[in-house]
Amino acid sequence: QVQLVESGGGLVQPGGSLRLSCAASGSIFGINTMGWYRQAPGKQRELVAAITRGTRGISTNYADSVKGRATISRDNVKNTVYLQMNSLKPEDTAVYYCNLKQQSSWPPREYDDWGQGTQVTVSS
Repeated sequence: QVQLVESGGGLVQPGGSLRLSCAASGSIFGINTMGWYRQAPGKQRELVAAITRGTRGISTNYADSVKGRATISRDNVKNTVYLQMNSLKPEDTAVYYCNLKQQSSWPPREYDDWGQGTQVTVSS
């Protein structure tokens, strides 16, 4: 079983910064991707950033809306992923969810786990 615990959310002024953390515990193995998604009121959940480690090394990707303002990183020893967000805008307001996707070679299975979510509110 996997547990994902987010922290770092809260109220921040426009132009401010936040550093979100997600600590994963439990069965972490093999090829996996850790990422941050967000869901704003009336909107679908969308990918913010993700970081993958696997046979091809490490790769990252970002939503166009946060490129240049967000940086995702991970500490593989601690199984923790971070999302540093700068120059925050009101449109960044959303519930942010930590996600872990895993694949096992044997038995061949796919796993998808989510954190509870943390509220980020950008407002003056």
